[in-house]
Amino acid sequence: MIRSELIQKVAEENPHLFQRDVERIVNTIFEEIVGALARGDRVELRGFGAFSVKRRDSRQGRNPRTGASVDVDEKHVPFFKTGKLLRDRLNGG
Repeated sequence: MIRSELIQKVAEENPHLFQRDVERIVNTIFEEIVGALARGDRVELRGFGAFSVKRRDSRQGRNPRTGASVDVDEKHVPFFKTGKLLRDRLNGG
């Protein structure tokens, strides 16, 4: 599902809301999640899962084309851990 499909689904299930308001709500939720992760905070949606940021140390990598060694800088990457309810639902529980 892509963002526009999510907005459409929420709008269909909430006919009392205008499409533009639903779009603003969905965008605000995503912006808040991104903002929290950028600050290094954790975002937990009970039953769905938790978003956090993991730090990857700098390391020696290898260029797959040439085989030459390259330095890979330290970086922060988003991480998602599913909640128990979502995991159970995906596994037929």
